[in-house]
Amino acid sequence: MRETTGAPLATIAAALQRERQRTGLSLTEVARRAGVAKSTLSQLEQGAGNPSIETLWALGNALGVPFSQLVDPPRPAVQVIRAGQGATLASQDADYLATLLAACPPRARRDLYVIAAEPGSQRDSAPHLPGVVEHVVLAAGRALVGLADDPVELAPGDYCAYPGDLPHVFRALVPGTFAVLVSEHV
Repeated sequence: MRETTGAPLATIAAALQRERQRTGLSLTEVARRAGVAKSTLSQLEQGAGNPSIETLWALGNALGVPFSQLVDPPRPAVQVIRAGQGATLASQDADYLATLLAACPPRARRDLYVIAAEPGSQRDSAPHLPGVVEHVVLAAGRALVGLADDPVELAPGDYCAYPGDLPHVFRALVPGTFAVLVSEHV
């Protein structure tokens, strides 16, 4: 598994503060809705901590915004992200890294990720915001992908789309599994 560049803490802190102010919710209420400790949210808003993918998804859902809106810094007109670079976050439950490549610009409805996963544990995802659809193209390896109760085995070049607003999974079956994931928002 490659090294993670870590969570973009300053970007996350600014986004959490901005979105919490936008919603008018207290720190306590956002933490309650997300199922995270108030102290964790407070630390993240101060630019400290090491949030997992799961924590940021829960906070995004509590604030009514896509995950990418919490981790994606402002981008220049021409953008290049080299392999192994970019805002990368790790799962707390699986050997699974997600690197955000492109977030939804205003009035668009998709985020683009590179997924690197290794066998041994499964990335279980709770439902995202209503109407989210995920699209996965497997680039290398083999994986079980899709709805938690009926995942599909994918090989390199295979494509799968499934409702992201239902419980879903990604489980690498061989070392070096690599995929592109598009999260489509309605």
